[in-house]
Amino acid sequence: MNLLFSIDDHYTTQLETVLLSIRLNTRPTKINVYVIQKQPLKQAAELKRVCAHLGMTYHPVMVEDGMFATAPVTDRYPTTIYYRLLAHQLLPKSLHKILYLDADVLCINDLTSLYDLDLSGYLYASAIHTGLTNTTEVINKIRLQNFDADGYYNSGVLLMNLDEIRRRVRAEDIFSYIRKHVLLLPDQDVLNALYGKYIKSVPDELYNFDTRNGRIYETISFGEWTLDWAVKHTVILHYCGREKPWLTTKNSGRYTALYKHYWRLAERVADDKLRLN
Repeated sequence: MNLLFSIDDHYTTQLETVLLSIRLNTRPTKINVYVIQKQPLKQAAELKRVCAHLGMTYHPVMVEDGMFATAPVTDRYPTTIYYRLLAHQLLPKSLHKILYLDADVLCINDLTSLYDLDLSGYLYASAIHTGLTNTTEVINKIRLQNFDADGYYNSGVLLMNLDEIRRRVRAEDIFSYIRKHVLLLPDQDVLNALYGKYIKSVPDELYNFDTRNGRIYETISFGEWTLDWAVKHTVILHYCGREKPWLTTKNSGRYTALYKHYWRLAERVADDKLRLN
């Protein structure tokens, strides 16, 4: 299993928390952890050691200086927006599939069911976040002119068919689109506008559960997708928005305590006070 992240020094503990949750809830397998970074992480040695404790292998992926020489780069469009979209140019050619995850997610059930999805004919697999109405979805389709797509995909959990992406995703197409459009969420907008119709939809209640919307999930499922259901069935919780569970304020969400439990375990692993192998 190949996992991909893109972080800076502010998100090392969050990454370690994600990895611990995967290790505890996913059937044993060899896991390679690829981390895209512009500057070498200051805590790289700790991250490598934590990965080793978890039975994983850490692979730093350094961004090449000249990779974005022709890209539109501004304060609004920093080079980091391109990392997910052009990861196939940075990763080893020997990799055929990889799962990108934001660092603000938590794995609470076996990740294998997502990773093993058949992506034949698709570039990616991703989820469209559930809502009570489709108003936002319609607005996004009009805004991005991608009427063939099933909806607006969240790029925080993105299974990548690297062989197909290498054949069909070109940096200049991405750069050209960004030059010509004003975007709200640049990398996610580009993903949806250019490649939305080549994305395989997966259910967000299983693979990209927005923890802000627990009540909405219950409502649209007629009371089925409760907190107990999510703990039993959901694979990935996504702590979207500004109220992150590791913050000391505004962290009273119904899934916050679960995150803090894994956070504390990850700290113990990093401090060599808990070993899982």
